[in-house]
Amino acid sequence: MLDSAANVAETVAPDRASTAPLLEIKDLKLEFVSGAKALRAVDGVSFAIHPGETVCLVGESGFGKSVTALSIARLVASPPARYPSGEILLRGRDVLKMNKAELREIRGGVVSYIFQEPSASLNPVFRVGSQIREALKLHRPEVANDAEVVRLLKLVGIPAPELRLRDYPHQLSGGMQQRVMIAMALASQPQLLVADEPTTALDVTIQAQIIDLLRDLKERLNMSMLLITHNLGIVGDIADRVAVMYAGQIVELASANDLLTQPLHPYTQALMRSVPELDHEDERLQAIPGTVPNLGAFPSGCRFHPRCPKGRRDCPERVPELVEVLPNRWVRCFYWDKPIPSPEEALNPNNPVLLQSREQFTGS
Repeated sequence: MLDSAANVAETVAPDRASTAPLLEIKDLKLEFVSGAKALRAVDGVSFAIHPGETVCLVGESGFGKSVTALSIARLVASPPARYPSGEILLRGRDVLKMNKAELREIRGGVVSYIFQEPSASLNPVFRVGSQIREALKLHRPEVANDAEVVRLLKLVGIPAPELRLRDYPHQLSGGMQQRVMIAMALASQPQLLVADEPTTALDVTIQAQIIDLLRDLKERLNMSMLLITHNLGIVGDIADRVAVMYAGQIVELASANDLLTQPLHPYTQALMRSVPELDHEDERLQAIPGTVPNLGAFPSGCRFHPRCPKGRRDCPERVPELVEVLPNRWVRCFYWDKPIPSPEEALNPNNPVLLQSREQFTGS
């Protein structure tokens, strides 16, 4: 039995079930229009974030994670973007129906963003202190002063913050720049923090520090968080729940613990197999076979079937829905619980991509 987009969006762990969601995305569709052609980048995405909860949106680049996140505050330029259907309910109000004044109220005031390239987000010709002060002037003008700027810099772990007020961005390391961006995002005291690949441009040691900082700030300030990443290695450190995206659709939705210990969708399993493990340093990493489909040229039926080791002959013809296959476990696959198919059952037993997949997943 198929479940509605609303049910998918509202699915949470039992201890959060009685709490009204801060954010509900229901059956969201987003297209980019070019002339007479419309390219569907987000296709029927549904999930929710509750107060105090962290949800990770995971998947390879180009599958709609960032535009989904930007849509929460309607930051995707329209045109060329348009929303054929769906709802984005932020504190119960549909963002897609808000006017400009209402959007200005939620941008920063309710939801703030951190992006992956702090050096590109910070203005190189203005001092760090003045940039944070500008954010305060917009949302909390009564405290737009050096004392509050220093407090924010101290909050995000910048040493000697009084001495950093007059620094320019280029005088800071990448990790320090990202801490400044986090301070700017927190200046408005948001209820939802959206972090879009916040550690991608940083080295591994600094990545861990930033993730630890975000987790600590979320708890201390009682925020909710949406973390966009392609790195499953950081999910277990911060997420309550995980939504896995492929080709504009969510293919698996589960608690972080369930998903990391027992991934069900073949794509999630492939992602897990591509993550290096410290205690298996002699093993070769198993890349996901095949290539990422282009926007506007997604395969028919199940969009993962050309790369899937479990692909059957009917996968290009049947469109799977996101279905609750186990309690609070949602999967978009007809054959998630079936073994690797025999050559007679396989979609194309002579396809090199599937042969490689069969070898990886069966160990033969």
